[in-house]
Amino acid sequence: MDRDEELLRGRVYGTDHDDPNPGRRPGRTYAELVGGPLDGLLLDITGWTADEIQTGAALTTELGQFGAGGRALYDPRPGERGRWDWSGATP
Repeated sequence: MDRDEELLRGRVYGTDHDDPNPGRRPGRTYAELVGGPLDGLLLDITGWTADEIQTGAALTTELGQFGAGGRALYDPRPGERGRWDWSGATP
């Protein structure tokens, strides 16, 4: 694992790069993103409904196939609410 990957692992998606505490926070619910450009990041799903969780997420990223403004698609892993798998990318 290179240094950039190491820095991203355990970081919550959407936190500022200079946030001194970019990881988990007490009282919040997270899903780990598995595979794709956001592999290892945590997605804060606190307050999401069961339908929203089942739908998955299209997360903005500059690291994906479509560059800046593209989205990485993640879906909850069947039977593991806390792990979401990469399913592709969209512009």
